[in-house]
Amino acid sequence: METTGTSKPMNIGRKISRVRELRGIKQEALAIELGVSQQSVSRMEQCEVLDNETLERIAKALGVTSDAIKAINEEAIIQLIQNNYEGSNQGATNVGPAHYMNYQCTFNPLEKLMEVIEENKKLYERLVQSEQEKVEILKSLKS
Repeated sequence: METTGTSKPMNIGRKISRVRELRGIKQEALAIELGVSQQSVSRMEQCEVLDNETLERIAKALGVTSDAIKAINEEAIIQLIQNNYEGSNQGATNVGPAHYMNYQCTFNPLEKLMEVIEENKKLYERLVQSEQEKVEILKSLKS
């Protein structure tokens, strides 16, 4: 089993958890993909060892190879995080979790906000119109 620099074994479950987090996948989504409960995924992520068949299924669901999961190194992950947050990779490209998840915003958030505001405005106008109609009905009944 692989060890970190402190000679403490890094269990396979922890490695699975790290890959899942780097891929931006929640335990619930992985559970659905594997056809198990979220609690089962949580237990798997606490295991020191998993059989090869289970590891292959998890790796496939995460979009990586089982060898990639086995090769995860805790120190490398910590170093990557430190480099990103301490700014020591200024000017570097394709660094960090965002690169692994390949985020690309496909819409303008301000446009979406304006659409919601317009929808709310229309709903409010319809509500006011409805209340005015009720007032007119009540006035006509009173006369």
